[in-house]
Amino acid sequence: QVQLVESGGGLVQVGGSLRLSCSASGSIFDINTMGWYRQAPGKQRELVAHITRHGNTAYAFAVKGRFTITRDNGKNTVYLQMNSLRPEDTADYYCNVNFRSSPVTTYQDAWGQGTLVTVSS
Repeated sequence: QVQLVESGGGLVQVGGSLRLSCSASGSIFDINTMGWYRQAPGKQRELVAHITRHGNTAYAFAVKGRFTITRDNGKNTVYLQMNSLRPEDTADYYCNVNFRSSPVTTYQDAWGQGTLVTVSS
């Protein structure tokens, strides 16, 4: 089993910053992509950003230029630096890790429990 522990959410004013962290532990042989998703009330979960093991990144159009995703492969940890936050960024943010438990198993997804980000105007 794999456990993901997220931290860093909270309440921030418009224009402020937050940094989310997600650490993976457990039965991990290696990790492919790591990413962040978010889900606002009444909306579907959407991809915010993801990063490959080689550091290639992709962002949702709505956050490009404001959010930065990074990862520490040695610590199995992914970060999301969020700057210039807007009220529409308010959502539950979920960490996603695509991993495998051994060289002969297939990659599978694990999800964090979610951390709430609230941006007040």
